[in-house]
Amino acid sequence: MTRHNAGFLVAEELARRHGGTLKIKTAFQGEYCSVRVNDKSVGILRPITYMNNSGMSARKVMDFFKLPMNAAIVLVDEVALDFGQLRLKGKGGAGGHNGLKSLQAHLKTPEYTRLRIGVGASKFSEALSDHVLGEFTRTEKKELDNVIADACDAVEHWVEEEDMAKVMTRFNSAR
Repeated sequence: MTRHNAGFLVAEELARRHGGTLKIKTAFQGEYCSVRVNDKSVGILRPITYMNNSGMSARKVMDFFKLPMNAAIVLVDEVALDFGQLRLKGKGGAGGHNGLKSLQAHLKTPEYTRLRIGVGASKFSEALSDHVLGEFTRTEKKELDNVIADACDAVEHWVEEEDMAKVMTRFNSAR
């Protein structure tokens, strides 16, 4: 229940919504399941490597299934966004996020879709690592289920919608 696990919380809820159960798959260095989102097969991966090495796990799945980059969406916590804000992007830099740096290094491109899940910046003088590894506040916990649901909705629309701009317009707004 830390801010750094926002993406994991969304992946877990996506699996639950669609009848999947994430299970350790050592060949992928992660927890994995396959579900159906309407008529499309969707794989859900939660790397079990350190976050700074999560690109290794993603690369293994991409190679195993011979997936193009546009078939993947990465769910990531984002301190530069207020708690609960979502930002869907088709490509971009790592923005200082070590998990995204690992993905770019292993995927050899910044051209992958990511859904940034706002966890807010620290309102105190604590170190960034202490903030993201800290648990959500009582107030944030009250809203967390809604944030997770919104992020799941965004992923489901991304899976279904051919027009990325439509999905971005719908979900890239302030809460």
